[in-house]
Amino acid sequence: MRVLVTGAKGFVGRNLCEALKAIRDGKDRRERFQVLLPLEVMECDIETTADELDGMCAKADFVFNLAGVNRPQDPAEFMAGNFGFASDLLAALERHGNACPVMLSSSAQASLVGRYAGSAYGESKLAGEGLFREYSERTGSPVLIYRFPNLYGKWCRPRYNSAVATFCDAIANGGEYTVNDPSVELELLYIDDLVAEMLSALLGEEHRCGYDGLEEVEGEDFCTCHPTDHVTLGEIVSLLESFKASREDLMVPSLTDGSFSKKLWSTFESYYAEGSRAYPLKANCDDRGSFTEFLRTSDRGQVSINVSEPGITKGNHWHHSKWERFLVVSGEASIRLRRVGLDADGKPFPVDEYRVNGENPMVVEMAPGTTHCIENLSDTKDLVTVMWANEPFDPQNPDTYFEEV
Repeated sequence: MRVLVTGAKGFVGRNLCEALKAIRDGKDRRERFQVLLPLEVMECDIETTADELDGMCAKADFVFNLAGVNRPQDPAEFMAGNFGFASDLLAALERHGNACPVMLSSSAQASLVGRYAGSAYGESKLAGEGLFREYSERTGSPVLIYRFPNLYGKWCRPRYNSAVATFCDAIANGGEYTVNDPSVELELLYIDDLVAEMLSALLGEEHRCGYDGLEEVEGEDFCTCHPTDHVTLGEIVSLLESFKASREDLMVPSLTDGSFSKKLWSTFESYYAEGSRAYPLKANCDDRGSFTEFLRTSDRGQVSINVSEPGITKGNHWHHSKWERFLVVSGEASIRLRRVGLDADGKPFPVDEYRVNGENPMVVEMAPGTTHCIENLSDTKDLVTVMWANEPFDPQNPDTYFEEV
């Protein structure tokens, strides 16, 4: 399979090309993509010559036309950059008798309804759609026209045509930004979801639809990508600010698979400038070692790192509802647990002991109502333990009660 990608150095083109090259190079081994091999990725961008493009068009098996102009100084450049290049591309394919499938990246603005009425950019995109339809009718070549909403994700250029990219860059790096109306709602499509759809299209598994204005309806005239999210500017900024604050309060929001917050945080992390990807944590130290909280969540507990000096025992306490998991990652430990209270004979319950070490990972659970401790069995080396608790520590309700194991 020989795939031509125009606009290869743009936001969408770069993400698509990297995904294609991962398949080409055997780094993406998912079975469904193996039918594309051997795969050749032909990248076309602004510096590609007309002769080079012509040669690519002669042998392409599939074309992703992602080239276009978004913010020219002169609005007349919209038509030249979006309609004009598409004309040259299709002419080259037709000249070589190449009726391979061609994908066109159009825009919701091509609807020319509502706030998009009179948009020079939308008019150029609509003209491009017409050009592709005429080409398909004339040559029999399949065309796949996608009307994208607002796109976001890694490598999107800030202060250009994406509010999300602009906010991400500013908040991550302490820059200034303005939100004129927090109630403005955007329809957003995540770049990885879009790339997944384009790879499906390459396999002949595109999703089809029609449009009534901006509303998606049943039909075959267009292609579509799901899911999208409808989010206000205020909600976007609030989430981004919480992501930045997590370096201090350690809180992690809901990251449910497919959720907008999960996709937005992945996007946000890609905007930190070089040299600012590390941040300090507060280590609570005493003569026994240290305890450092790493992550907190509102509904899935907290993760901490515990370091115990040689020969030190920590713990000797229990909880009513809180429970924990201990994982020793370096050193050797004795973890002892005992059910609180007395058995039927009025005697203390037996001690349950586990010998664990960092070379043979084993998780030990501290159940509610069970007093527990962890002892460093080494005379010379620190003991390092990853500790997860089912709830973040609350100083107003610590649920921690001293009792020797």
